[in-house]
Amino acid sequence: MKQGDLVSRKSYGSDVIFKIQEIVRQQAVLKGVDYRLMADAPFHDLVPVSATDNFPSRAAHARLDEWLRSAKSRSASISQRNPSYFELPGKVLHLDGDPAYLRKSMEIYGALHIPAEGYYLHESKMPEALYRLLPKVKPDILVITGHDGLLKQKQDFNDLANYKNSNNFVHAVGIARQFERNRDALTIIAGACQSHFEALLQEGANFASSPARVLIHALDPLYIAAKAAFTSVRETMNVVDVLEGTHSGMQGIGGIETRGSYRRGLPRLQITQKQ
Repeated sequence: MKQGDLVSRKSYGSDVIFKIQEIVRQQAVLKGVDYRLMADAPFHDLVPVSATDNFPSRAAHARLDEWLRSAKSRSASISQRNPSYFELPGKVLHLDGDPAYLRKSMEIYGALHIPAEGYYLHESKMPEALYRLLPKVKPDILVITGHDGLLKQKQDFNDLANYKNSNNFVHAVGIARQFERNRDALTIIAGACQSHFEALLQEGANFASSPARVLIHALDPLYIAAKAAFTSVRETMNVVDVLEGTHSGMQGIGGIETRGSYRRGLPRLQITQKQ
């Protein structure tokens, strides 16, 4: 086996597909393909996986595709009914510890016409980067995500030291709340697989993972960000509907009542190029 191979772990019933990120002293450092999970395992515990089995959670992708089609149809319907209006979805700043997930997220933001800026950063670099990025981007919605996980030998859920990256996420949320304390002016979505949900929420996140310390799908943070971007500033997001729309549900992500950041304006401006 080598770096880049797809594998699963026999000791966990081959429940998650990973990519080998690196090899350190006969141990493989693993990154989840569909889930925002980091792990390590000895070679004897690994089973090769073919590329055709790359996406075991097809239901999650099908659900996301269905929601994307619905969102696009809704946007087109509004434009047809009210041709004089223009739309201003909330602006997203997306920090991601995984470049592949970030690329996919940015593609989807683009398909939905959500203004978004994305940055690939190691989770430990996110807090410092926010000092520079928040004043520059001035987002309505902030996504702080990447990889996380409970250390296998540790079972104390309350100790941040027992998580791979929760402490980095909590620190980043705290810095963002120093920049903007109002949870309706800046909606923060934070965490990854098995993250310390309570600490993230107490630090100021609107939505966070993972209440039951379960795996979350790679695109769940994006789904919530898109819902926030398309919920009117006059309305509060329906927390139950938002969470049930994610692949991991309420065991994977929780949150609080939050106003949307979508606005309509008029008249529709006709922009012409200067001759």
